[in-house]
Amino acid sequence: MAERRIGIIMHGVTGRMGYNQHLVRSILAIRDQGGLALGNGDRLVVDPIIVGRDEDKIRRLAEKHSIARWTTDLDAALGNAEDTVFFDAGTTQMRAELLSRAIDAGKHVYCEKPVSDDLQSAVALAKKAKAAGIKHGVVQDKLFLPGLLKLKMLRDSGFFGRILSVRGEFGYWVFEGDWQPAQRPSWNYRKADGGGIILDMLCHWRYVLDNLFGEVQAVSCLGATHIPERVDEKGKTYTADADDAAYATFQLEGGIVAHINSSWDVRVRRDDLVTFQVDGTHGSAVAGLHQCFTQHRVNTPKPVWNPDQPKTIDFFGGWEEVPNNWPAENGFKAQWELFLRHVAEDGAWPYGLEAGAKGVQLAMAGLRSWQERRWIDIPALGV
Repeated sequence: MAERRIGIIMHGVTGRMGYNQHLVRSILAIRDQGGLALGNGDRLVVDPIIVGRDEDKIRRLAEKHSIARWTTDLDAALGNAEDTVFFDAGTTQMRAELLSRAIDAGKHVYCEKPVSDDLQSAVALAKKAKAAGIKHGVVQDKLFLPGLLKLKMLRDSGFFGRILSVRGEFGYWVFEGDWQPAQRPSWNYRKADGGGIILDMLCHWRYVLDNLFGEVQAVSCLGATHIPERVDEKGKTYTADADDAAYATFQLEGGIVAHINSSWDVRVRRDDLVTFQVDGTHGSAVAGLHQCFTQHRVNTPKPVWNPDQPKTIDFFGGWEEVPNNWPAENGFKAQWELFLRHVAEDGAWPYGLEAGAKGVQLAMAGLRSWQERRWIDIPALGV
């Protein structure tokens, strides 16, 4: 058994998502477990270099986690031929340019989504990566959630029969920042900084719907800016002009109808911060981040509408939980391992930049639907 080093340039890891999910819980976790076992018996050892503009912040981060290499010079990092992978979790507005520079430098690229804030750039980036012959990928983390993996298992087993509809509820109350600090960064609520829940979340819903239920064929979306004024990290009041809620209906192939509410202005009274209910002719299921509950047609109660007396059925009582028959891996780490194997030994990989472009396509269609107050068809992308 031999060790094989893989150098990874990591940009944007001082932000919440980049730091927690990608640096600490993915790459450093892979490092601390001794790397990845490859098919030929070799071990792939990750060697990250973290890149950021704030020298003090990036240095302290490296010292805290015993990361040997850090820099504020992205050009120098991209110029090192020994580091073959570039990862970005920075701002959406910078992403397409950064990935393009990395592709020009011959790097394999992996990134958070959205890959861009406009469709033309997203498609051009996917075509550029394909022409360059490099490996490329976009984070599709929700497909690796235990709850959604259970939904996939139910679908593959035929549990649902013919799937009729999907109902999704996502969100929670993000504090305005005045009397309690906000738990999301302020740029999320400013259009000029690339904020907005439609651009953020419809990219997620595209890959969830496409991969679990059916290709999205059309969308009708209504956005809203429910909280027009918020307070930023420095205590300064600002105008929140980006959409903070979206109410979207999707037509999927096979006649499936999906509806997903996304909101940063909702108080949670459901099983989890995100839940999906799937209804089929033979059975239904409700999944959150980790748990999944099912009700088969033979266990379905027979309610009768009668508003004149209290309900007689415990509607939660007739559901059974899908057991945890496999260990739950961190979804971000699981996808990182797939991508690294894709780079190192050409392992299977269905989540390229073209998937990222499809997410941007749906987000742009959602924004257009809101603006024009009509259904928008989703054509196939020529990528």
